Amino acid sequence: MTDDLAAALRQFAARIAALDPPGSAAVVEVTVGGTPVELTGSAARALCEALLSYHDPRDRGACDHCGSRRLDDNFLCADCRQPSGVFGQLIRERAARYDGPPPAVGGQP
Repeated sequence: MTDDLAAALRQFAARIAALDPPGSAAVVEVTVGGTPVELTGSAARALCEALLSYHDPRDRGACDHCGSRRLDDNFLCADCRQPSGVFGQLIRERAARYDGPPPAVGGQP
């Protein structure tokens, strides 16, 4: 994993540094698993922008009930087990109107 990260960071830094004027010096050194990677000022700024704009696809917001950020694909909170958002509201409204199964007709279950 650290080798992949170091390689990706080196490739990122090289792509950005290729656009810098010749002789641009590295201003930041990041060490990944013992491997140093040098970043020019523009590469460091680009990395900051990339990190700040990243959105984790697993992030579905905060739970309406407990504030946890661990909502599953169905917007069910892994911490309080309550459904969240519009989906949760629909489930609660439907559950409030539920009167149970219909009565048996003619004495049959």
